[in-house]
Amino acid sequence: MGREIESVPLSPAEEARIVKEKTDSAESNLKEGASFYVLSNRWWRSWQEYVGQDARSDLNEGNFSHWEYAKKASSVIALRPGSIDNTDLVIDVMDEGGEMELRRSLEEGHDYVLVPDDVWKQLFEWYKGGPVLPRKMISDGPSHKGFSIEVYPLQLHLILANDNTKSVIRISKKGTVKELYSKCCELLKLDSEKVRIWDYFNKKRHALLTNFDQTLEDAQLQMDQEILLELQVNGNWPDETSNSVMGNELALVAIEPSKSSLTIAGGSTYNGHSESYGPDLLGSSSIRSSNMEGAHKNVDDASELPSSNAKGSGGGLTGLINLGNTCFMNSALQCLVHTPKLVEFFLQDYNKEINQHNPLGMKGELARAFGDLLRELWSPGKSPIAPRAFKATLARFASQFSGYNQHDSQELLAFLLDGLHEDLNRVIQKPYSVTNDPNGRPDEDVAEENWASHKARNDSIIVETCQGQYKSTVVCPDCSKVSVTFDPLMYMSLPLPSTATRAMTIMVFYGDGSALTMPFTVTVPKQGCCKDIIQALHEPCSLNAHESLLLAEVYNHQIYRYLDNPFELISGIKDDDHIVAYRLPANRNKLPLLQLKHHRKDMYAQHGGQRKFFGTPLITCLPEGGCTGAVIQTAVKALLAPLMRATAFPPPNLVKSKKESGSPLPVNDDIKMENCNPNTEFKDGPIALDAVSSFSLWLIDDRGFGKDVQIENDTTYSLTASSKTVVTMSWSEKDLDLYDISYLEDLPEVFKLGYAVKKTKQETISLFSCLEVFLKEEPLGPNDMWYCPSCKADRQAIKKLDLWRLPDILVVHLKRFSFNRYMKTKLDTFVNFPIHNLDLTKYVKSNTPDPHVYELYAVSNHYGSLSGGHYTAYVKLFEENRWYNFDDSHVSPVSEEGIKTSAAYVLFYRRIKK
Repeated sequence: MGREIESVPLSPAEEARIVKEKTDSAESNLKEGASFYVLSNRWWRSWQEYVGQDARSDLNEGNFSHWEYAKKASSVIALRPGSIDNTDLVIDVMDEGGEMELRRSLEEGHDYVLVPDDVWKQLFEWYKGGPVLPRKMISDGPSHKGFSIEVYPLQLHLILANDNTKSVIRISKKGTVKELYSKCCELLKLDSEKVRIWDYFNKKRHALLTNFDQTLEDAQLQMDQEILLELQVNGNWPDETSNSVMGNELALVAIEPSKSSLTIAGGSTYNGHSESYGPDLLGSSSIRSSNMEGAHKNVDDASELPSSNAKGSGGGLTGLINLGNTCFMNSALQCLVHTPKLVEFFLQDYNKEINQHNPLGMKGELARAFGDLLRELWSPGKSPIAPRAFKATLARFASQFSGYNQHDSQELLAFLLDGLHEDLNRVIQKPYSVTNDPNGRPDEDVAEENWASHKARNDSIIVETCQGQYKSTVVCPDCSKVSVTFDPLMYMSLPLPSTATRAMTIMVFYGDGSALTMPFTVTVPKQGCCKDIIQALHEPCSLNAHESLLLAEVYNHQIYRYLDNPFELISGIKDDDHIVAYRLPANRNKLPLLQLKHHRKDMYAQHGGQRKFFGTPLITCLPEGGCTGAVIQTAVKALLAPLMRATAFPPPNLVKSKKESGSPLPVNDDIKMENCNPNTEFKDGPIALDAVSSFSLWLIDDRGFGKDVQIENDTTYSLTASSKTVVTMSWSEKDLDLYDISYLEDLPEVFKLGYAVKKTKQETISLFSCLEVFLKEEPLGPNDMWYCPSCKADRQAIKKLDLWRLPDILVVHLKRFSFNRYMKTKLDTFVNFPIHNLDLTKYVKSNTPDPHVYELYAVSNHYGSLSGGHYTAYVKLFEENRWYNFDDSHVSPVSEEGIKTSAAYVLFYRRIKK
């Protein structure tokens, strides 16, 4: 049998070209059922850097489809990545079907990307690895003209009725009931003619699944819900009342039902799909629900409701069951269904208000679904409600909320307010509208003209109740041209003027081997840059004037990326990342860098000749120009000197005084100092270690081409400052006995309680200070230029907002979440907001007779972090003059003082009439 010939890798530019061609081809031939593959973003980014594509610069420019290619190979310093590694995406457990389950908290663009079938096959041919995670493209939207990739198929828990055996079924939400029967019978080896399946949501028989052509989405099956499979025995079915009461047990609403002739159906999947496709595109976030800390801190325990609803009350105290990460939806809904004017409107016969002909609406289906849910929630004596019908309708018309991943309650509120308006817009034929130039006319006249034009096209309960008007003034910095417009205002998104900081633990390594590694915890601005980390480390590290720090992120025992751009935002660094700093000469940019990676000789053969690295790579600087193998050996031994064990310490005759050499002795707790003076060091540095060390070094090309070359002492290697030389060290058992490599293992995470600095006092700001930042004059960003009609060119103009007309219901969004090209972050700043008598009179520039004083009646809260957050709502029932906490299905009283927390996210105010 002949020896298999190893294929020679293509050049990075050639790999990039092939992948681009296959991606472009896939984009031009999208169709339902097309295969895509989930790929670890860590591996994908390392490949992009290798081939010369800087995905981060693409994101910064907002251009997700543009691919940059490296024309100068010498400018690219990234190594060829190893095998494809998707293990960080999956739970290491096989299900009954032999599939590996994706972790539920993954975010597209941050944790994973999606690549077309041909791209995956090509990458797999080049790199191998896995596990392989195929997914299908499905049709989406009410007209099924769009496509999405179903990243998380519908997962159902199958219960066999006769013995309560449980199994897990994974199937597309677009699969039919017939396919579900086939999949269940195939798994359990049953005859489909003697099987029937129930929608067993919340352990109740809701519907018998008998329409074989119906999709599981239309059957309203939810992620992680149970389905009940019954077997026919001797031609008879089990007693239908043996397990639970037949049908939906929710009480009927004692109000005239909606007169819809349309069937509200649908459904979705947990984190169901990506809105985008292709390897460069960012998708929606996916956040797990977690236990909420302090949510009930101020609850009056003595008066807490005995159950999760208020039986016997007048209504309005009914909870909403969490369908799977739908706490964001429950929080938003509870705030809206307790908005006084909306309650009054939807408890009446609102069908005459529905506009089924509005092309911008949803044929009234969203309004009906919301109205039906509101009526149920306000019916007296109700048990907690599962808003499945509403969720299904929402998923059909707002695919961004399909699935069962965590979303933003404010984004949902914005969609609902706009969607309800379009469904309830009384204007059937919208008149043509022309915006007239102010031409120096008084602001009052221009504002009234714009408002009348807006009302001529938009007339609904939402406009009447929730919409106001603001004035926008833009001034050209070159010609001083002033442009004034008046635009509708649905809600105010207020920035938080924050100076919040974060603690970061960085492991510092000495590039000259003069001391052991040491972790340092520093405090830096949350929205700071890499230069802030370096500046913060200067003092605790006692950095000398002739030294500098090189930051790098270490992943899987390799340098994942260098953080050598001082202006790179640190918000892209996650708490569980490992960041190290290397102390190097101040002129390191003029010297070749040597990176030392570690692998064991005895593991080399076990992995088919592939090196399996361990520990943290070390970095040092080499002399510029040609370096012999002996020089590289010397540099490596210097790096390893602090790790030498006490038993391997050189005898006294190999040392000389510090005065003779001028270098400090490496500090090592294992070294027994009785045999040497603490002010002495190794004779001729690390060369004296030849007597006790026998390791071998291998040179790897900085682009990953060719075979590893063993370093020979007499060979000269041409090294330049633009290259980063990578050397691997083959550790033998003898080497491991001589050196204590524990200092290279177990890097601390960037943030962990054990390394955290002392917690500072919580930052506090007022709602008015947020409003003033919102209304202050500021220049437009470079990516948001204004076209000046006088200059006939784009200008970075100065913009100023003013409140002109305020609505009866004022929605205030506190911008706690910030977004950049790497990740999302959250501000937990405490905002002190008024509950009573919020007076905005001085901020309103018009002379309208309406009062501008408001009273708080609802709050949407977000507790925890982005990786594990939870939404709740505080709502005031005016009839009782009492506040309640709505935590999904649980409802309990809360004191008025207790509703002010740093979790407040969206505030709802109503105008106080004179």
